[in-house]
Amino acid sequence: MGKFIIRRILQSFIVIVGVTLLAFLTIHLSGDPTYLFVSERASEQEIIETRAKLGFDRPLHEQYLTFLARLAQGDFGTSLRSRKPAIELVMERLPATLELTFSAMLFSLVLALPIGIISAIKRGTPLDGGIMLIAMFGQSMPSFWLGIMLLLFVGLQLRWLPISGHEPVLSLALEGNLIGAISAIPEAIRFLILPSITIGVFSLSRNARLIRSSMLEVLNQDYIVTARSKGLHQRNVILKHALKNAMLPVVTLLGLEFGFLLSGVVVTETVFSWPGVGRLVYNAITGRDIPVVQAAVVTFSFMFVLLNLLVDILYVQLDPRIRLN
Repeated sequence: MGKFIIRRILQSFIVIVGVTLLAFLTIHLSGDPTYLFVSERASEQEIIETRAKLGFDRPLHEQYLTFLARLAQGDFGTSLRSRKPAIELVMERLPATLELTFSAMLFSLVLALPIGIISAIKRGTPLDGGIMLIAMFGQSMPSFWLGIMLLLFVGLQLRWLPISGHEPVLSLALEGNLIGAISAIPEAIRFLILPSITIGVFSLSRNARLIRSSMLEVLNQDYIVTARSKGLHQRNVILKHALKNAMLPVVTLLGLEFGFLLSGVVVTETVFSWPGVGRLVYNAITGRDIPVVQAAVVTFSFMFVLLNLLVDILYVQLDPRIRLN
């Protein structure tokens, strides 16, 4: 087990280094990055002095090593627009994005589990066919289109739910204001429903199909046939014997699911004016605020790699048949 964890940590470290390299190269995609840090009216002498001050006149590998040294100290540079530390801007918006991401994941998994099980049990029936048809439709629907439709009909026309806004539950909790965080939960849920559905529908559809196929495979195993032949109730066969093994592929997807949902927040947060990192990144890209983009990419990647490492360890605990050497 120890060797397995060490190997996974080393692999994760390699991934992080690769991400930092890509993040570093983004600032050089448009050519000389010096022009991002000077005004349009800057003289040639000012450009030369700024290039030397920022180190852009040095070889690329030296710049990358300096970039890594700064990252190790938590220094991602200064935002070109707000003149604040880039990582500070990301951390201010991160709680809102995590609230949206985990609520979308919860929405996806809680609904996908019973839907997939019911579809597997009712295999070949009109109910099964209808569920799979809706699931395919959910996977083919662009999230930005769904978000706009929910915003127009549910938010503007029916006025059932708010179309923008945010209650900072996680931020209040992290600040130690637990009473304020708890009291804000009911209103926060109202703000979360539409954007969570927008992000989570694709994952819900995919997970429902995955759980269905996993359940069908498990239900044909010999130990399930034996359990049924002993006269066990169908509910006990499903919940106590089949579900644990059927959930293994879903556990494997949890890490990827988190990364997918994080990528979806960029568009969704923009549509619903959600004050998270996704909207911050969108504004940074349009404003060519490269340090903020770099800070967000590295932060998201680190979270994604860490979660995948935890999922790998959890998977081994759930399935002892996996070889660890």
